[in-house]
Amino acid sequence: MPQGIASSNLAPSAINMNWKNNFKEGKEIILATASKGGLPNANIIISLGFVNGKLLVANCQMRNTIKNLKSNPNICIVGGYFRIKGKAEIFTSGKYFALCGKRSKGYSVKNAIVITVNKAFDLNKGKVVK
Repeated sequence: MPQGIASSNLAPSAINMNWKNNFKEGKEIILATASKGGLPNANIIISLGFVNGKLLVANCQMRNTIKNLKSNPNICIVGGYFRIKGKAEIFTSGKYFALCGKRSKGYSVKNAIVITVNKAFDLNKGKVVK
């Protein structure tokens, strides 16, 4: 069983209900994008948590990721033993951008990336949890 899940005191159904814990603020996650032509790109990033039910991340140095998202907003993110898929929106100002600046202490934020999660998948159990 994956590390973290085996040592958890949560029942299996509670683990599925708490998939968001794997993407909460401060967690290392892997963000994968693809160009319009299908070339993949992935980065290890730090989650800035959920805001209004959407996942927030900051772009501080992800040129290829932003280029990909502008032509193809579909994303895949892995956190722990969960994979989420959804659509990303890029913001260069406004409340999400300001929040990224506040939560990304010490880093220069170029864009806020806000992700609407369409599906969450438990990689350990092999089933959809959202």
